[in-house]
Amino acid sequence: MSAYSSLLSPLTIGPVTLKNRVASTAHAPGLAENGRPGERYQLYHEEKARGGIGLTMFGGSSNISRDSGSIYGQIYVGDDAIVPHFRQFAARIHKHGAALMCQITHMGRRTVWNGGDWIPTLAPSVVRDPAHHAVPREATTRDIARIVRQFGDAAWRCREGGLDGCEILATTHLLGQFLSPLSNRRRDAYGGSLENRARFLCQVIEEVRERVGPDFLVSVRFAADESNEDGLSPEEGIGIGRLIGRLGGVDFLNVNGAYGGTTPGLADNIPNMTYRTAPYIELARRVREASGLPVLMAARLSDPATADFAISQGYLDLAGMVRPHIADPHIVRKLAAGEGARIRPCVGASLCLDRVYAGGEALCIQNASTAREGQLPHEVPKAGGRRRVVVVGAGPAGLEAARVSALRGHEVTLFEAGRRPGGQVLLAAAAACRRDMIGIVDWLAAEVAHLGVDLRLDAYAEAGDVLALRPDVVIAATGGVPMMDLPGGGAELAVSTWDVLGGQARLAGETLLVDETGDHGAASVALELARAGVRVEFATPDRHVGRLIGGGNAAGYLRGFYEHGVKMTPDHRLVALAREGNRLRARLRNDQTRAIVERVADHVVLEQGTSPADALFRALAPGARNLGETDVEALCAGAPQPGEANPQGGYMLFALGDAVASRDIHAAIYDAKRICVTL
Repeated sequence: MSAYSSLLSPLTIGPVTLKNRVASTAHAPGLAENGRPGERYQLYHEEKARGGIGLTMFGGSSNISRDSGSIYGQIYVGDDAIVPHFRQFAARIHKHGAALMCQITHMGRRTVWNGGDWIPTLAPSVVRDPAHHAVPREATTRDIARIVRQFGDAAWRCREGGLDGCEILATTHLLGQFLSPLSNRRRDAYGGSLENRARFLCQVIEEVRERVGPDFLVSVRFAADESNEDGLSPEEGIGIGRLIGRLGGVDFLNVNGAYGGTTPGLADNIPNMTYRTAPYIELARRVREASGLPVLMAARLSDPATADFAISQGYLDLAGMVRPHIADPHIVRKLAAGEGARIRPCVGASLCLDRVYAGGEALCIQNASTAREGQLPHEVPKAGGRRRVVVVGAGPAGLEAARVSALRGHEVTLFEAGRRPGGQVLLAAAAACRRDMIGIVDWLAAEVAHLGVDLRLDAYAEAGDVLALRPDVVIAATGGVPMMDLPGGGAELAVSTWDVLGGQARLAGETLLVDETGDHGAASVALELARAGVRVEFATPDRHVGRLIGGGNAAGYLRGFYEHGVKMTPDHRLVALAREGNRLRARLRNDQTRAIVERVADHVVLEQGTSPADALFRALAPGARNLGETDVEALCAGAPQPGEANPQGGYMLFALGDAVASRDIHAAIYDAKRICVTL
C-alpha cells in the first residue's frame, strides 16, 4: 500500500470523504434501459465499488430536457420517475463504501434532430455541429432561463435519489458551446467576453447549489484548452476555472484537456495507446492553482503508478481511471492486497469507446465480463470436481481458456507451437502504433504461470499428443491462417499483412495494399510501410478505409496516411494478380460502376481475414462426447455443455476464436470464458 500512498489516501471534498482518490468518471456505457439505469447498468458500476474504488460517476451525458436528444443511450433525468432508480443504485454502491455521482447535461447542438422526439437542436448560435452535422436554432434568453431551471430540477432529483453529488457537464455540450468561441457568436449578454460566455454556466451553478443545499457534491466538467481545434486558449480555460472558483458553489473541477467536438478532437480528448501517458496533467495543475478547487482528470492515466505520481506531485486531487476499470474493476482491492502486478492493464485499444460511438455497449477488448456482470461474473467460481483440461494454442483464446480452467480448479496443460505465447496479438503489437497490445497476452501469460498451468512452448501438438494426456476436456484454440483467395487467380503472388508484420516480407518501392476486412490489421501495416518510405496505395471494396475502426482510432491512422502520402482508394476490390516482369499487375473492380481498373506495383499486400486452422479439431471430433459441437442454447444461457451426441466418446471438445471463424480478440476471449466457466 505504501507504494501508492497518495492514490490510496482518503480525500474530503465538501460534505463527502472519499476512502481513496481513485475515480471512474462519467461516461455512457450504452447500458441504459429506456433512459433508466437498470440492473445491468448498476452491476457494471457495482463491480468497481466491490473492487474498492472511492468514487464512481455514472450517467455520462444524462439529459435534463426533452430537447436534448439522446444519441448514445443516455440516462434521462428530466422527470421525477428517475428518482426510485437512483435510490436503488445508491444503495447498491454505498454498501461497498463508495460514493456515487451522476453527470447532468443539455447536449445543445451535439446531437441529432431526427431521433427521439424529432425536436430541433439548439445552441448559442446557428453554427453546424461538426460531428453530428445538425444545424441548430439559436437559443433565446427564455430557453436559457428554462434550461437553468431544468439543471436545478435534475440536480434535485439526484439528491432525492440518494446520490452523493452531481456533475454539470460543460464541455462540447450546450454550456460548453456557450463558453467556446467555436460555437458562440452572440452579441448579447451571453456572448463576446469570457465573462459573458460563462454567464450561462454560472447561472446553472447558482441554481444547482440553491436546489441541492450545501451538503451535496457539485462538480463541473469543462475543457480548459481547445487549441487543438483553435477554440478556447489554455489561458481562457484557466480563466474559466478562476471564475468558477470565485463564484463558489462548486466542490471540485473535472478538467478536459482538448476540444472533443470533432472526430479527431475526440481522439485528442480521450487519447488511446498512440498518445503519451497523462498528456494533460500540467494543464490540470494550472486550473487547480487558478481555481483553488480540487481537480479531477481522466486522460490516459492508464496505470496506478502514473495516477499516484500525478496526485503526489500536486497535479491532481482525484485520478480518473475509467478505461483501466473497464479492463479491471478490482484495481484498488489488488493494490491494497499487494497484488498490483496482477492488475489487468488497460492497453488503450479503445474498443470500449469505439463501440459506444457506434451505438453499442462499452465492452473491453480483453475482459469479457465487463458490462456482463450479471451473466458472466468477473470472479470465477471453483468447479465441483477436478478435471484434466488440454488447451492447444496460446493466443488470447487459449490463454483465457487455460486461465479460467485453472481458476475453476482443473489441471491444465497448454500447448503452443511458437516460442512464446500470444498468437496473432504478437503480430498486432509488431506495429509501432499498436505496440501496447502486447499487454493483453503479457497479463494472460503471467496469470496462467501464477495459476500453475503446464505451458509447453515450441510444441506443435497433434492428436496423439493430446490423447496421451487422457483429457476430460480439449480446447482447440489453434487460430487461423491468412485467407488469400482471388476469383481471377494470382493470390499466391501477394503477401499477407502477417508476412509484413512478422518480418518475412520486407517491402520497398510501390505497394498496393488491399483490405477486405476494414479492421486494424491492414491499416496498421499501411501506416508502418508509409512511415518506412514505401509508396502505398490503400484500396478497399468498402466506402472508406477502416470501416470497422472507430473514430478515436481511425483519426490516428488517417493523420498518418495524410502525413505520409498514402493514396486511399475506396470501392475497389482486387480480382486478379499477374506477373509483369519483376512487378505485379493488379486487376481491381470498382464495386459501384463494375468497371475494371489496373495497377502495376512492386508488391501487393492482401488482407482478407483468416481461415480456421482446424486440422487438430477435425481429427479429434469423432472421439468427443459432443462430437466437437457447441450447444448454442446452453452457451447463451451460461449452462454446462451437454455431451450426449456420442456417449462412447472420451472427452468434450470445443473450438474457440479464429479456430471457428475469423473475428477479433474480444470474441476469442469471450468464447473462452463462457465455455470454460461452466466446465
